Amino acid sequence: MRSVLVLAGAALLLPASASTATQTGLWGTMRRGPITPVCFDNRPCDEPAANVTIVFVRNGREAARVTTRGNGSYRIALRPGVYSVRTPKKIAIGSGLEPSRVRVPSGRRARVNFFIDTGIR
Repeated sequence: MRSVLVLAGAALLLPASASTATQTGLWGTMRRGPITPVCFDNRPCDEPAANVTIVFVRNGREAARVTTRGNGSYRIALRPGVYSVRTPKKIAIGSGLEPSRVRVPSGRRARVNFFIDTGIR
């Protein structure tokens, strides 16, 4: 009985962070636009970029990739550091994906929203 009490007491002394690992990474949305040659006040000029793959490159190697959901949102676990970001296929027109570099902070997930310039003018 005494050993059970000792183990229970030791468990109470452990910090909460020992049982749950802090994940680092990114989350946010991706949008694309303009989607029409002329933008109007009563209609959005961009839209969610659904089912687009985002590739994260670190030290010249692909570290991870994620595909956006139907609403353009994404969430990915990444180690802290700086990554180059691209899509698997080169975007033919427009200025491409922005930002093209991201920083993942230590100890938390950061929000980064991406935008694809479609080049429609």
